[in-house]
Amino acid sequence: MEREPGAAGVRRALGRRLEAVLASRSEANAVFDILAVLQSEDQEEIQEAVRTCSRLFGALLERGELFVGQLPSEEMVMTGSQGATRKYKVWMRHRYHSCCNRLGELLGHPSFQVKELALSALLKFVQLEGAHPLEKSKWEGNYLFPRELFKLVVGGLLSPEEDQSLLLSQFREYLDYDDTRYHTMQAAVDAVARVTGQHPEVPPAFWNNAFTLLSAVSLPRREPTVSSFYVKRAELWDTWKVAHLKHRRVFQAMWLSFLKHKLPLSLYKKVLLIVHDAILPQLAQPTLMIDFLTRACDLGGALSLLALNGLFILIHKHNLEYPDFYRKLYGLLDPSVFHVKYRARFFHLADLFLSSSHLPAYLVAAFAKRLARLALTAPPEALLMVLPFICNLLRRHPACRVLVHRPHGPELDADPYDPGEEDPAQSRALESSLWELQALQRHYHPEVSKAASVINQALSMPEVSIAPLLELTAYEIFERDLKKKGPEPVPLEFIPAQGLLGRPGELCAQHFTLS
Repeated sequence: MEREPGAAGVRRALGRRLEAVLASRSEANAVFDILAVLQSEDQEEIQEAVRTCSRLFGALLERGELFVGQLPSEEMVMTGSQGATRKYKVWMRHRYHSCCNRLGELLGHPSFQVKELALSALLKFVQLEGAHPLEKSKWEGNYLFPRELFKLVVGGLLSPEEDQSLLLSQFREYLDYDDTRYHTMQAAVDAVARVTGQHPEVPPAFWNNAFTLLSAVSLPRREPTVSSFYVKRAELWDTWKVAHLKHRRVFQAMWLSFLKHKLPLSLYKKVLLIVHDAILPQLAQPTLMIDFLTRACDLGGALSLLALNGLFILIHKHNLEYPDFYRKLYGLLDPSVFHVKYRARFFHLADLFLSSSHLPAYLVAAFAKRLARLALTAPPEALLMVLPFICNLLRRHPACRVLVHRPHGPELDADPYDPGEEDPAQSRALESSLWELQALQRHYHPEVSKAASVINQALSMPEVSIAPLLELTAYEIFERDLKKKGPEPVPLEFIPAQGLLGRPGELCAQHFTLS
């Protein structure tokens, strides 16, 4: 194709080829010129070619000029004795197939404008193929969706080579449709299986792209009365129901196929942060997440804590048996827990996990004793939160109050509590006492000393909310101390004095009299 210089010249040349192909079948070979520009190195030329292909094949789909059915070999048809119309439709269908493959490759182009335009063209073809199917329906009313073309789109979005988060944010709006959401989940399962099968070491870019896509999928909380479809066929609209698509099962298969693999540690955290709210409630069988959560629980630190949150939901709402739950939580209590950045989340969740009044006394006593022992070396901002936390445990479980009411509690050298024991049931905490709280009553910071002295009186029944104290920092305590006013002057006389010995006039009169 002879090209005029500049993008405007390319646009005019492509426009002429487009008009020629649509006007006469004898000009069909001009399609090769259009497809050739898709291979250009120039960004603007590629964009013009994508727009032209979108208009060309969009018009051919609407006209019904592409072959419908199982696509035969181009060579076999062209050398056979079929009619000219059949040969034309098969030949043009192959050109359409080449165009879609190239558009799929352009989803990985360095220019975002090219990627965005290619995605838009492919999704337009998806919609048109749904309205004018290129495969024959097996029975009347069969729901036809261009699955292979849509797999090409999702495969391009889940690139193993580069970050597609920006392009995925553009694709997110299509997930509001029931049919595209359903087939996105199915295509994601296939893409994960294909990439993990091809790469012994899956590139981190693929896992990040996959998580971005999967986390964008959200099922409707309630089944809508009217289904929202991207691919529309008016004569079958009334028979299409979102319930027939079995979204929850496909949603479950999508996440399980992703989470069964070894993920980067950064992704474990991202998944665990949303698992309790965005994943578990939408699964058909939430207990199938037990393998992932127990695996994450063994990673330690913040990941273990977040995994315990998911396990707690399974235990509390889905009757899961997990005997090591509180043993795992007990193992997370070490001196570093007061200094890590997830301290507030840790104690918020620990408060939730220990909120049940049906927990055995020995277990609650072990947690109270471990926290009290760790409090001896904790900073003031952590103590102002952990001391009310311990007192709340005693309020919920009166059987543990023996820890503060034992008349002759053991001293440090005779304390039966074993801080090195990993099993809280074997720690002998219930035989000990909370002498650590008595020691903290002599703390250098007056607020800590006051908080530790609460155990000297009868504990009030309403619990003290620790929510305002979870994110307390040393800077806030320091600023609060600076703003405190000194003690007010003590009034010594009801009527203030007017002078040294009396009124000023009386003082002068006395002076002259004496002289």
